[in-house]
Amino acid sequence: MASKERIQRLKEDTRANILEAAFKIVKKESWQALSMRKIADEIEYTAPIIYEYFANKEAILQELTKKGYIILSADLQAAKDKHNLPAKQLEAMWLAYWDFAFAEKELYQLMYGVQVNCCVFEKDFPEIQNPANLLWDVIKVLMAGTNPTEDDICRRYYTFWSVVHGLVSINIVKKGVSDKLNQQILRDAITAIIKSITGYFFFVIT
Repeated sequence: MASKERIQRLKEDTRANILEAAFKIVKKESWQALSMRKIADEIEYTAPIIYEYFANKEAILQELTKKGYIILSADLQAAKDKHNLPAKQLEAMWLAYWDFAFAEKELYQLMYGVQVNCCVFEKDFPEIQNPANLLWDVIKVLMAGTNPTEDDICRRYYTFWSVVHGLVSINIVKKGVSDKLNQQILRDAITAIIKSITGYFFFVIT
C-alpha cells in the first residue's frame, strides 16, 4: 500500500511540475511561445513523458485555466465575506476581480481570451462557473425587492462584467491612463450600476 501511495504522490508531483514549468515559460515569454518541447526542456524530461500526463498542449492550457478560475473564486469569496450589505459585497467583489486580473495577468489572458485563444472545454467544469455564480447570487439578493427574472439578473451581471472586463482588457492590451484614474473609472462605473439597481428598488417599495 505504501508503495502505491508513493507512486501516486510521484505522479501527482510530476504532473504539478509540468504545469509549473508551463506557467514559468509563459510568464517568461508568452502563451504563444509555449510548446510541449519547451516544457520538457524546462524540467529536463523527455517529451514522451510529458505526453504520459497530458495528451497535448490544450490539455495543459485547460488545467491552467481551471486553476485561474479557482483562484478567482477564492478571491471573490474572500471579498464578499468582508461585508454584510449586498451593495458593499458587490463593490468589493468587482474590485477583487480587477486586482486578480493584474496580479494573475497571464491566467486572466488565458481564461478570457485576451490576446490569446481561450480554451474550449468539452465537459462542464464547475470551476469555470463559480466566479459568475458568486457574483450572480449577490446581484440577485440586491435586486430581491424587484422580483427579478433570470433575464433581469443576467442583464445586470453582464452590464457589470462588460464594463469591468472591458477596462481590464484595455489596460492589458495597451496601458491607457494612470492607475489612479483607472481605479476612479472602475469605482464610478461599479457605483453607478449599483445605484441603478438600488434606485429602482427604492422606487418600487415607496
